[in-house]
Amino acid sequence: MKNKNTGQKLWKKAKTLIPGGNQLLSKRAEMFAPEVWPAYYSRAKGSSVWDLDGKKYTDMSFMGIGATMLGYADKDVDGAVIKQAIQKGSMSTLNAPEEVELAEVLLKLHPWAGMVRYARTGGEAMAIAARIARACTGRDVIAFCGYHGWADWYLATNLQTKDALAAHLLRGLEPKGVPKSLRGSIVPFRYNHPEELEAIVKKYGKLAAIIMEPVHGEAPQKSFLTVVRALANKAGAVLVFDEITMGFRLNLGGAHLKYGVMPDMAIFAKGMSNGYPMAAIIGKKPVMQAAQDTFISSTYWTERIGPVAALATIKKMRDKKVQAKLAALGRKVRVVWRAASKKHGLPIGVSGVDPLQFFSFDGKDAQVIKTVFVTEMLKHGFLASNLYYASYVHTDADVKRYAKALNAVFDKISRAQKAGALKKLLKGPVAHTGFQRLN
Repeated sequence: MKNKNTGQKLWKKAKTLIPGGNQLLSKRAEMFAPEVWPAYYSRAKGSSVWDLDGKKYTDMSFMGIGATMLGYADKDVDGAVIKQAIQKGSMSTLNAPEEVELAEVLLKLHPWAGMVRYARTGGEAMAIAARIARACTGRDVIAFCGYHGWADWYLATNLQTKDALAAHLLRGLEPKGVPKSLRGSIVPFRYNHPEELEAIVKKYGKLAAIIMEPVHGEAPQKSFLTVVRALANKAGAVLVFDEITMGFRLNLGGAHLKYGVMPDMAIFAKGMSNGYPMAAIIGKKPVMQAAQDTFISSTYWTERIGPVAALATIKKMRDKKVQAKLAALGRKVRVVWRAASKKHGLPIGVSGVDPLQFFSFDGKDAQVIKTVFVTEMLKHGFLASNLYYASYVHTDADVKRYAKALNAVFDKISRAQKAGALKKLLKGPVAHTGFQRLN
């Protein structure tokens, strides 16, 4: 089939109609392979994605930006949504009873918590958590590490120092539009650096909240989370664990359960509903009750599809022991990366936890190599990048095919690099490394 590049043509049009081209930085074509990445899908099923020209790819990359741990269009989750939400009505003047059922399920999984609120996206759920924490404590200053979305409370970090968020995932985030009065209200510290958090507590005394992921790109060092918990107590701060990415990926529930350190609030989204918009804010009763002392309300936080999808997703994860398979797949892919790196003399650094793996190319040409890697893997029928979100639908056969393609691409890149011809493999501009304005 001749490549018509329909997706790229539509992407160019989109950038003239939608600021930034779309609604999510992680899905911009420029983050993968500018002018090459197919950009749009016509349908998705299992681990397969078809672009607008009908070309089929196996997704061994983001799997819906981590939202589909069971795979695309899972029959059990979709079936529940169609039967319980679509056929019976997704919206009403009355409330959906599944809200109560889901709350009971979440609180049973997390006995430390006592109440639940809902949203539909991770970013807004984190904004709700910050609001509740400030309402509960009556304080303003939040200490944090990691990435927590787009809202003012978080982006205000860069009002203090121009690119303070660069160490927490993204470079180039301008705090334009964020009230300058928020300067100094949010203070960063690095993961596995408890001394930095200690310094913040010493400087500010009482805090509104400490917000962080319990785990992401690296495992917590011994006692790190325990120290954070103790410092939260000392500072009178609400300890908030952002489980949007890792929740339900390592275990059934929050990753914090695995490490035995309980927060005051935990936030879930993405994979808890396998591709359907849903988010939950759970917490201890005295903290959560503060939501009634401020105004947090939205019509579509009450629709029925999200809770139904979440209940079906969590049930299937429990019944099929999904997390064990995700971990096994991640370990296999990590072995593939390291073996290919050694065989072809292409140095990489590997990080992450079993079901969510990352690798990075070394040297000054790292971003060129990544762009070429993405482009070449497309030719082999894979959506691939320098990470792997394991999904229940991935098979050993998928991993073997992926390994074969990856070895061929690593070999091609290594040979080109040694010959000084690496840039000749580029089919367009080099991929972006952070937030950049388009057009």
